Amino acid sequence: MLALRMSRAARPAVHLRRLLVAAAAGGTGFLLLSALGYAMVHPTHSTAALLRLSWCAIPLAATVYLAIAVARTDPGTRPRPGLSALGLGPGRLMAVAALNTALACTLGSLLALLVFLHLRGDLTGMPFDGAAKDFLAANRSLPVPAALTLLAVLPVLASAAVAVTLRPRDLPGPADRAGVYGRFGARLFTAVPRPAAPSTAGRATGTAAPAADVPAGDATRQAPAGEAPPPAAAPEPTALGKSPSGLPWGIAVLAAGLAVESYAGATPRTTLPGGLAVSPVGVLAGWALTALGLVLAAPGLTHLCGRLLQTLRPGALRLLAGRGLMAEATRIGRPLGVVCAVASAGFAALTLYDDGDALALGPLTTLGGVVVAGCALATLLTAAVEARQSRADTTAALLRLGAPATALRSAAALRTGALLAFFAPPTLLVADLAALPLSR
Repeated sequence: MLALRMSRAARPAVHLRRLLVAAAAGGTGFLLLSALGYAMVHPTHSTAALLRLSWCAIPLAATVYLAIAVARTDPGTRPRPGLSALGLGPGRLMAVAALNTALACTLGSLLALLVFLHLRGDLTGMPFDGAAKDFLAANRSLPVPAALTLLAVLPVLASAAVAVTLRPRDLPGPADRAGVYGRFGARLFTAVPRPAAPSTAGRATGTAAPAADVPAGDATRQAPAGEAPPPAAAPEPTALGKSPSGLPWGIAVLAAGLAVESYAGATPRTTLPGGLAVSPVGVLAGWALTALGLVLAAPGLTHLCGRLLQTLRPGALRLLAGRGLMAEATRIGRPLGVVCAVASAGFAALTLYDDGDALALGPLTTLGGVVVAGCALATLLTAAVEARQSRADTTAALLRLGAPATALRSAAALRTGALLAFFAPPTLLVADLAALPLSR
């Protein structure tokens, strides 16, 4: 009930992101049910049915990734001061976020089931003159337990992934349970009592205040009489110059993925459901390694892009845009790497389709591609929203100092253009190298 009330009180943008998760869950659920229908129509083709079901793992992973990104930016599950006194600590808010994700995915799965039953003719009549009966098993009774089991996979995985991602990292101690905690399992902070003001006699004589005025456990100790107090410990600045450590590993994994795809193009082939003749295990392993390599290398490339923006005597605009990219390299780089992986796979598929009859794009293949591409773009936009929320204090400080709003918008546009110009050539190169072994 609490999750429903918090969901109802959210802003329209939050509801839109949750509807995107529900739509992605609906598309993934329909693909799973279609794989079940193909297995029912072709009971002797167990290998092809298992292969169709394995291809559904890609949109399933994309939907779970989108659900995690949406849950991270949900303001209803953001820890705030005072909520722990009401019983809404980090653990309870994590449970609320997981429940919201499960509700959105369940809604999408139910919509997928309704569409699947409508296309089968179980609700009204056979639409489209029975054109979809080959992969929906319209002439056979639908096994309800199997269908519900397939539809329950996505809500369970998505909610579990959200719970693991948003779990509290640091458990509070007995004295920390009433404190103010950070966002999504960050370190819990307690309000340290301030030391009492020194007595009037101490000010007059120059002696130290009594020891009872200093709270126990306080890090700041009072200096003896006649000595200067020790300097306060300053917070360490954020190291913007340190590049993310995944760039060399990403390049190595990317090269390994391209090598596996080359080996798959030379081995005996099997015809996939779309009509493409490849080695299924080899091409899946190669594409998975290629995508993983792009995701690992993208934060380092984003950091490098921000550093290049600040070369050759940068002005205020380039300096602001470059420092922003360096600070948000990990948060923006990983979803950007996923988008590059999806774009390279889509470009390779379109290249094979233009070569001739090597690849036949059916409705289910198109639906899977739309789900994966839509989830990748929505995750990137959601990460951009999260980055904007994280630098809201910095933006407000710049506006108070007199920085024009147009300069901030120009810096954001410069960051976007620099990322597009920097990531487009490697994406096209990886796509061309990935499609080369499959077009032999």
